[in-house]
Amino acid sequence: MKVKRSILAPVLVAVVGLASGGWLLQKGVNPEQNVYFQARLFDQVLHNVADRFVEKVNPADLYRMAIDGMLQQLGDPHTVFMTPKEYEDLRVQTQGEYGGLGIEIAIRDGWITVLSPLPGTPAERQGLQAGDRIVDVDGQSTRGWSDDKAVAELRGPKGSTVHIKVARVGADQLIPFSIVRAEIHVAAVTNAYMLDRHVGYVELTQFSETSASDLRAAIDTLRKQGMTGLVLDMRRNPGGLLDQGIGVADLFLPRGDLVSETRSRLPDQTQSFKATNPDLYPDLPVVVLVGQRSASATEIVSGALQDHDRALLVGETTFGKGSVQTLYQLPGNYVLKMTTARWYTPSGRSIQKPYGIGRDTTGTMDADTAGTDSVFSDTTARGQRIFHTDSGRDVLGGGGITPDVVVMDTLTSDEQDFVRAVQAHWALFNNTLYGFAIKYAHDHPQLKQGFPVTPRILNMFYDTLTQAGVKVARARFDEATSFIGRRLAQEISTARFDREEGWKRLLADDPDLLFAEDVLHQSSKPADVFPLATRLAQRQGLQLGAVAAIQAADSSASKP
Repeated sequence: MKVKRSILAPVLVAVVGLASGGWLLQKGVNPEQNVYFQARLFDQVLHNVADRFVEKVNPADLYRMAIDGMLQQLGDPHTVFMTPKEYEDLRVQTQGEYGGLGIEIAIRDGWITVLSPLPGTPAERQGLQAGDRIVDVDGQSTRGWSDDKAVAELRGPKGSTVHIKVARVGADQLIPFSIVRAEIHVAAVTNAYMLDRHVGYVELTQFSETSASDLRAAIDTLRKQGMTGLVLDMRRNPGGLLDQGIGVADLFLPRGDLVSETRSRLPDQTQSFKATNPDLYPDLPVVVLVGQRSASATEIVSGALQDHDRALLVGETTFGKGSVQTLYQLPGNYVLKMTTARWYTPSGRSIQKPYGIGRDTTGTMDADTAGTDSVFSDTTARGQRIFHTDSGRDVLGGGGITPDVVVMDTLTSDEQDFVRAVQAHWALFNNTLYGFAIKYAHDHPQLKQGFPVTPRILNMFYDTLTQAGVKVARARFDEATSFIGRRLAQEISTARFDREEGWKRLLADDPDLLFAEDVLHQSSKPADVFPLATRLAQRQGLQLGAVAAIQAADSSASKP
């Protein structure tokens, strides 16, 4: 009998362990810290809700709610659970390719409307025009469609055909099109042209799989046209692929220069990224335009070029997204996009803005920069650490990348009053502006590039606004004709010529761009831009650098 008991005892312990959900494996652990207890607790809550809640809830939906709730509690807006469709949308953004027609669309007066056909696409070859209203897709009326619905219906496999009908200004009947979908490449460089004989302008709006090569091709083209100074505009660039950010910075830095460093709990994601090629344009002065929408990979590039004194940064403080996300494939083609690291500029700055911090508030550095004490020499009264570029210039950590020269692109008080007056009808105002521009361009085919926005055009537009139901006093309208004229010039030029011409007209009086041009006109080599910018900024009363501006604010705040 004793022998039998000695044999059964271990078996009994094992059975009890399994039946108790692993309790014996974690004996002595507080139930609230016991993962097995928590799993059982969650399972019971879920089943009670599914079986007894006053309204019927699909158990599958409860699991999705639980996942979303768990990720939300992390306090990181960049860590999300993605459906297959959401992942596909992200893939299109980052890869920059999809099967479709090649048009930019938006909702205008409740209809899907072509803003612009992309160059070299099926839409352009078939003759779709800006202002065309897509009223039918494969026999379905598009009335009331959302942007997402239109994109889903117009995109499709390469080689497939979509049948659409469009309403066009000046055409009495709907115009049918049968368009074969093709692989559409979304260019990272949306605008590239010479501002004058010497200064070139390139707008980089995303970091997709070909951003570095697209930018290099644009710069090489402008160099052949005589460009001796470059304005790189990244004010509308929300970021994208990390490796493309590294690749773009690599175009301007010598081999071996540190571009960025990522730090993570995961050893394989703690890395240093260095330039692997020689500076391709060592004699080219560069001014980079940044703004509040500049984020992520844009900030990697901006921070690296600023820390190495390779480019002058002009504009407004960037968004402040200094984290790296990794995609994890899950069953059912679901994807977890999760923050796994933070990145740092060459001087050791983390520019991650604390979540919830507003545009006018600058957050302090996060705790994991404590190991970089040797690279800074001071802090501001707001707790921001002062770092130094290769040449010893002061730069700040925390709260985004602050440009070397702060130029606020704001409306005048009269223009702000006008915007406030029409704010309640802002969508109607924009729809009316767009429709007016399409009709005016159609009715005036003799228009030349650079046409003036005359008082007659402004009067016609005011009458059109009034007829559309946008009520604004004529005196207030007249006080904002500079702003209104820029918008009219942009939309009419886009409709009559192309998107690039419209963009040129919109930026004709852009303060960031005008300052950059002034600097580059007087710069013969990259090092010239910094002393020239200092003199020009002082002459124009602009803020010089992040540290000078904040220390001045700290000083004035401390005075009684």
